[in-house]
Amino acid sequence: MTLSVADLTRGPMTEFEEKLRQQHEDSMHRELEALLATANKAEAEVSRKDFDGFKKLFHRFLQVKGPSVDWPKINRPPEESIQPYDRIKAKGLPENITACLNKLVVVKLNGGLGTSMGCKGPKSLISVRNENTFLDLTVQQIEHLNKTFNADVPLVLMNSFNTDEDTKKILQKYTHHRVKIHTFNQSRYPRINKESLLPIARSMGMNGREYIFVSNIDNLGATVDLFILHHLMSQPADKRCEFIMEVTDKTRADVKGGTLIQYEDHLRLLEIAQVPKAHVDEFKSVTKFKIFNTNNLWISLPAIKRLQEKNSMDLEIIVNPKTLDGGLNVIQLETAVGAAIKSFKNAMGVNVPRSRFLPVKTSSDLLLVMSNLYSLDAGSLTMSKKREFPTTPHVKLGSSFTKVQDFLTRFENIPDMLELDHLTVSGDVTFGKNVSLKVKRIIKAETGCVGPAYLFSPPLRRQIEPCPADRPANHPGNKRNEYTCFLNFR
Repeated sequence: MTLSVADLTRGPMTEFEEKLRQQHEDSMHRELEALLATANKAEAEVSRKDFDGFKKLFHRFLQVKGPSVDWPKINRPPEESIQPYDRIKAKGLPENITACLNKLVVVKLNGGLGTSMGCKGPKSLISVRNENTFLDLTVQQIEHLNKTFNADVPLVLMNSFNTDEDTKKILQKYTHHRVKIHTFNQSRYPRINKESLLPIARSMGMNGREYIFVSNIDNLGATVDLFILHHLMSQPADKRCEFIMEVTDKTRADVKGGTLIQYEDHLRLLEIAQVPKAHVDEFKSVTKFKIFNTNNLWISLPAIKRLQEKNSMDLEIIVNPKTLDGGLNVIQLETAVGAAIKSFKNAMGVNVPRSRFLPVKTSSDLLLVMSNLYSLDAGSLTMSKKREFPTTPHVKLGSSFTKVQDFLTRFENIPDMLELDHLTVSGDVTFGKNVSLKVKRIIKAETGCVGPAYLFSPPLRRQIEPCPADRPANHPGNKRNEYTCFLNFR
């Protein structure tokens, strides 16, 4: 007899189930020891530390009694626990911002590969703007800070075993940049993605550093914000905020993003994987849960050290079902670094502008950041002043654009998108030079096309003229300023 995940989460254990759980734990221990026996001495020493951590996580997983949240206990956060960014910014900056910067460490989560975008190696090494990679832009941002304010802000890259070697090779190119770069490896757990901040606390906490700014390296909006930093540093020592989570207003594109809730008198991060199935639609509501986590986090280093020494940073385990390439169903145990917010004193959220959340997860996102919607200055992207609307267009490119290499071959030039509101492209479509996309564009290459469909600039622009002449005046697309282009070359 075996236990399923449902068995492990349904309620109190019987004595028989308790014995089965112990058997699972013993079996896991034997399997891990067998794996260690296949490694050489040096690898075994490193892996044993990782496996010890994994065994603790697996033990916690086996002790789960039910869902990590009791839905009726969930409340909206108190108004004062989530501050609007404008209120933080209104405080201004001190004359000596350098002193604040010298107490900061920038940490970038650099564990992901570029496989989802058809690239090999670390995602941070993908070129995203003017031949600059995510890592190039990050280094430029911090170097600009250090030069401008005569500061010494270091960069720490949290790599995974998938990205560590390639990342360390490329770091040589930054030897002469004014930024100190450190790396460490996140824990290598079997089917585990665990983000531990302890190595940062050990290496940086004793060097006058007080806070870390943690963010995903593929979020191009996650730059060091001097106003948030000053807010943290300006508070009295006994009331100092130990954890700030940047949140922003939720749109229909963000309904799966984690949100902040008040739970048992603590501010807490709620992820969709923790939500009971009966309440998933409620969780996705943009009216009840109006904000989501950007994963831009400001955390006190002394507080991390205190919690680790007391072993009191209890992160909820998220069970994420996966299917391997061979069809084998597995479960991946995950912990989100943002979930640590409940363990810190005076934790709060800051509702930041959408511009601080600019992730590049797909080729559709890549098109946005490569376009004239954004200006690049010292590694930072800012919305062009020529754009009349503060929001970014909604872009959805078809499967022909998924891989970066395919994406690049389908654009002779990146189109002018300053006046674009919505773009959907499907089928075998290639964009020529000097194309300008405005308002709403739906571009389709009909099934059965012999060759690729090309979009050209004027005068060969008839393919994207608005509204066919035979379309009724009351067609709903007219009211939406919708431009639909069916390309059918035979």
